[in-house]
Amino acid sequence: MQRGGHKGYAVYRIVIADVRAPRDGRFTEKIGTYNPNTNPATVDLNFDRALYWVEVGAQPTDTVRNILSNEGVYLMKHLRGGVKKGAFDEATAQKKFDEWKEAKVKGFDAVRQNVAKAKKEEAAKNLEAEKKVNEDIAKKVAEKKAAAAAAEAEAAAEAAAEEQATEAPAEEAAAEAPAEA
Repeated sequence: MQRGGHKGYAVYRIVIADVRAPRDGRFTEKIGTYNPNTNPATVDLNFDRALYWVEVGAQPTDTVRNILSNEGVYLMKHLRGGVKKGAFDEATAQKKFDEWKEAKVKGFDAVRQNVAKAKKEEAAKNLEAEKKVNEDIAKKVAEKKAAAAAAEAEAAAEAAAEEQATEAPAEEAAAEAPAEA
């Protein structure tokens, strides 16, 4: 495998190289790419060339062996071995491989659907939490406004009571003054 991409986002090329070649040095053939940054990881593989190289004895690294196994290269090699030994014919081998591949694709689709469903549920959960927080904030704001309105009404009532109290002695004084005169 040869590393590509940029810092924090590695993308790898699956290559056929001589064991003596440096890690990112000269290679014989590029047979695919591997992107571990997606869920599930994305593999673009030239299946026929990978199968050819495995059949002629190429020794993959552990990671590439897992990738080839997940893509079905080793299963096809095994099935072709059965055809060569006469255990079954080529059509049966291809049928078995197609069934396996179909089950694998269904599994990947299920994983993708579960991830999408989990994201939707998480988004809905976050939205509900945000709505609750907004309701709490609105409730507190309403309480503050009600308290401010009550304080303002109380202040207005006190001012009115004070105004009546100052007017009443003035009216009494005015009423007493003409009587004395």
